[in-house]
Amino acid sequence: MIHSLLTLNDLHVTFSTRRGLVEAVRGVSLSLGEGEMLGLVGESGSGKSVTGFAITGLLDAAGRITAGSIQFRGRDITKMSGSDARNLHGAAMAMIFQNPRAALNPIRAVGEQIADAILAHKRMSRDEARAEALKLLRAVQIREPEKRMAAYPHELSGGMCQRVMIAMAISCNPALLIADEPTTGLDVTTQKVVMDLLAGISAERGMATILITHDLGLAARYCRRVVVMEQGRLVEEAEPRTLFHAPQHAYTKRLVAASPTASSRIADLVTDEESGRSVAIKVAPRPPPAPGTPPLLEVHKLAKRFDLGAAAVADFSMMIRAGESVGLVGESGSGKTTTSRMICRLIDPSEGEISFEGQAIGHIPARDFHRSPFRKDIQIVFQDPNDSLNPRFTAFDCIAHPLLRLGGMRAGTALRQRVEQCADRVGLAVELLTRFPHQLSGGQKARVGIARAIACRPRLLVLDEPTAALDVSVQAVVLQLLDRLRREDDLAFLFVSHDLNVVRMMCDRTIVLRNGRIVEQGASRAMFDNPQTDYTRELVEAVPHIETIFAAAVN
Repeated sequence: MIHSLLTLNDLHVTFSTRRGLVEAVRGVSLSLGEGEMLGLVGESGSGKSVTGFAITGLLDAAGRITAGSIQFRGRDITKMSGSDARNLHGAAMAMIFQNPRAALNPIRAVGEQIADAILAHKRMSRDEARAEALKLLRAVQIREPEKRMAAYPHELSGGMCQRVMIAMAISCNPALLIADEPTTGLDVTTQKVVMDLLAGISAERGMATILITHDLGLAARYCRRVVVMEQGRLVEEAEPRTLFHAPQHAYTKRLVAASPTASSRIADLVTDEESGRSVAIKVAPRPPPAPGTPPLLEVHKLAKRFDLGAAAVADFSMMIRAGESVGLVGESGSGKTTTSRMICRLIDPSEGEISFEGQAIGHIPARDFHRSPFRKDIQIVFQDPNDSLNPRFTAFDCIAHPLLRLGGMRAGTALRQRVEQCADRVGLAVELLTRFPHQLSGGQKARVGIARAIACRPRLLVLDEPTAALDVSVQAVVLQLLDRLRREDDLAFLFVSHDLNVVRMMCDRTIVLRNGRIVEQGASRAMFDNPQTDYTRELVEAVPHIETIFAAAVN
């Protein structure tokens, strides 16, 4: 029998804002047994993270619990004194955050940070705490733990930083661990390693875990129960196989329909943002290129070395024809981003050739490429619009900027009409053009980034993880948008991603990179259905699929 460790009863959390009070959590009731892993899923703004912050006492100054109770081992922690609550939150429960680099102190060695966490709740010497920190790094299976003790966060990969966060979280043997989007931004194999590690530690220590995620496949693979939240309310709760095979609530149905699977096609996946209805995409067949037509892009034996070290990319060759979509996949550090930056002419190759429409462009220094007539033909959509959009520019300014710099346009009626046309093509309401990036949602910012990239009517669009941080329904709409733009404008895509389900849907061909070298390439669906190398097979098998839950339910 599983005893209840945590019980939320009619929990309400309210935030004070400039526009008045906003209720972020509205009457949530749920329970968690000792040693159980519970999935908490929903989109941005659904109240998932706020619920986790309320449990762990990490609400910011503007937020407060206005009603309900949080029972932990029979005690209502909302009524505890400040010192009792701090002791409980540090020792009996812990939290892992979405962005480990932001959560770790950038100017303190990670070993010292783990020791600090231990000393905050255990009475021992600094040397004993360091010895305990080293044991914890071994427990989270970090490579060369003695060496990593002295490393700073910027010297570690995203997966390593997340392991350090896990080590800190389990340092005082908590009974409850809350993991808030712990694998966002990690490649599929690192994601699997981190989640297997979390699941293993939870089972070994009898630690209850709440996994907060918008990845339904992840919740399906690792959680015993899944709770769905929408706009601060709990709308559905069930075992994964029941929830994802036969969802009852309209919102859950929409999430499941928007989640890409190994068999999804764009037309099946995309839903209307307002009604949730499927949006059909008419596919017009492309005429074959005329004999002798050069590829739009051709890359031959491209290589890049940094600081005289090992090559980040070596012997990379590929071609893309007009209107074709090619995927570039691999783990973090495989060379995907470096390759895409060289092709965009944002960094210079160490060796090799890059040709665009038969014209050599690889010899043009990256710092001078903005003067090249090919600059407007090759554009990029970056992974994080928060970093790539100028916070001092309105949405209008962001879209207008390349038109002013590269398109030869000047401020005036023609520029305004062109910007509004671009906004309309990506489904961005004209009234949003006066807003700054921080006033836009994640999906709206993604649309601004795409509108900016297509403003000069490019021939090749490089997409660097364009939907990695988006909710599944927003991701579905953005993917549909990109696919429509490609067909309308005969755009070519170089689609860089670690989401193999998305690449399978979006790309005609896929190239698999490992340690800067191509290990396999071919038609996307055929390659993912029957990978020829162990590495590609490992990538495919690491992807969490909802359909495995479907199969279990049928059987």
